[in-house]
Amino acid sequence: MSRAEQPSRRTVLAAAASVAAVAVAGGVVPAVPAAAAPETEADESRGRAETRPIDYRSWTTYSDWRTGTAKGAGAVAGDRPGLVIGTPAGTTAYTDPHTGTKATWEYATWTGPVHQLAVPATETIASWNADTPAGTWIQVELHGTYSDGTDTPWYVMGRWAAGDQDIKRTSVDGQTDGKSTIWTDTFAVDDATTGLRLTSYQLRLTLYRKPGTKLTPTVWRLGAMGSDIPDRFTVPASTPGLAQELKVPRYSQEIHKGQYPEYDNGGEAWCSPTSSQMIVEYWGARPTAAQLAWVDPSYADPQVCYAARYTYDYQYGGCGNWPFNAAYASTYKDLQGVITRLASLTDLETLIAAGIPAITSQSFLSSELTGAGYGTSGHLMTVIGFTAEGDVIANDPFSADDNAVRRVYPRREFENIWLRTKRYNASGKVASGTGGVCYLYFPACPSPSQLKALDAVGVR
Repeated sequence: MSRAEQPSRRTVLAAAASVAAVAVAGGVVPAVPAAAAPETEADESRGRAETRPIDYRSWTTYSDWRTGTAKGAGAVAGDRPGLVIGTPAGTTAYTDPHTGTKATWEYATWTGPVHQLAVPATETIASWNADTPAGTWIQVELHGTYSDGTDTPWYVMGRWAAGDQDIKRTSVDGQTDGKSTIWTDTFAVDDATTGLRLTSYQLRLTLYRKPGTKLTPTVWRLGAMGSDIPDRFTVPASTPGLAQELKVPRYSQEIHKGQYPEYDNGGEAWCSPTSSQMIVEYWGARPTAAQLAWVDPSYADPQVCYAARYTYDYQYGGCGNWPFNAAYASTYKDLQGVITRLASLTDLETLIAAGIPAITSQSFLSSELTGAGYGTSGHLMTVIGFTAEGDVIANDPFSADDNAVRRVYPRREFENIWLRTKRYNASGKVASGTGGVCYLYFPACPSPSQLKALDAVGVR
């Protein structure tokens, strides 16, 4: 169900476990230099840092895409503004490390403005939502400044495509400057006890397409979550405040044991895509019959196999890459997804009250979560509600079958295993915890109550 832990400070990577100048809707407009559109959100966010050691910032609006510096990329207005290729900046060759295939691609870039973190961070996780038609793909990079005044290199946070016919979506290993390291999908300061922090960052998008075509990716959302969660084995208890349960489909990863072993040895390790698929379908989306045609017709819940294939990270060798799951959810019409951290079960209650379920990442011994019946070094499950007593109702994909997926877990136990950053593993050694990491999938046009709830937990 789970994979060996990465040596991040506290992150358990869950794996079980010329642009046309047409300023009208649908037209492509060059992004303007950062100096012409200075960022102002830092002052507004500083007050929030006092109570929330988490800073999530995203670029999603037409105005957002008009900031930063573009080379061959431009903003598209409309109901869902985005960034696309106009006249490419040039061509480049890319050799896919997983197939050995070398190909030439046209490309365009967009470099976002510097974002001053309200919370100088020990960890930062980027996430994105995009459409990548066949013949296109994207790369996301992060560059930052440390609290000692030095800069990070440009780190690759992911090379991604919705499909797998052009490139194999991949994280990039071996990225470090001696002060920080990229652990699959997470930037982490190597030794936070020194006081070193990431104080600001920029994100850079590179959009690729086959030469000589008019194809383009469209990126609707780009963001990152920086955080500095204190080291802790236990967290303060919250007071129950909600009794509500959302009707989220129930899918078991366990019924997929042995299916498609090329994707992380099959279903027993598919907690992340199984959880993602539950919430995708909660919002009314689903793969089409044509999209599922490759799946063995004898397999139940073929959409879970589909989700595993299209979240799979060919470098990590698993389906638990956090931003790849959020990006997968956004491939469905009118859905978006982000990776962030939440500060408490009260945050989860706020979301549930607005009809937004969440996918949480946690690790624990079997003795630490009553009713689970297993222990794990990294596992995803979907929180769908709370009982009248405040206990957590979760769709836990590590269940014998779909009917057994709904579980009720004691509030205090669940809260601690999800929010802590330190724990003891089965060998009695100190290991890391996820510190409240979660996936949030919600409509592209949220309702007023959903917007209010998302704002309350720092997602804008």
